[in-house]
Order: sequence, then structure tokens, then C-alpha cells
Amino acid sequence: MTRTSRFATLALAAAATIAMSTSPASAANGTVGERETVCANDLFVRVSAPHGAWLGTLYRGQTFLVEQDGGDWVYGFAYGDINRRGWVQNGWFC
Repeated sequence: MTRTSRFATLALAAAATIAMSTSPASAANGTVGERETVCANDLFVRVSAPHGAWLGTLYRGQTFLVEQDGGDWVYGFAYGDINRRGWVQNGWFC
């Protein structure tokens, strides 16, 4: 085995070990009636509909009360600096 191929083998082994030991970030969908904690770094709140006008931003650790499940989007009350109802993309809660 040449020096280059040994290095390549070691590099691949190290990469595989790192890949197996790290787990992906876990985020979950919101549950109606639950005040969920935001896991995303930032989560845009939309005014009247999914993909609608931007109302504000929730940041990691802030909360959102899910009042209606719309599949990929949920409607509810955004606490924090916003303190208004709106839509957020689902799947970004702890």
C-alpha cells in the first residue's frame, strides 16, 4: 500500500466515524393546542396565509402557540417581539 492510499484510507475511515457519531438536528411538527418552542435559528411569521406577507421573525427559543394545522404550515400566536397571530412553516419546533 502506498503512502497516498494509506492516507486516503485513514481519511475515509475518519469521515465515516464522524458521520456515524453525529446525529442530524431534530425538529418536529407543531401540535394543535401546544405552545411550541422554535428550534430554527429564525422562523418567519406570515400575516394572512402561508407564503403571505412577512409579519416578523421568531428566533430559536421563542414560542408559538399552534391553533390550526395546515400541513406544511401552521397558524397560531407568535410570542416574543411579535405577539400576533400568523402562519409559520411547520417542522421547526423542538
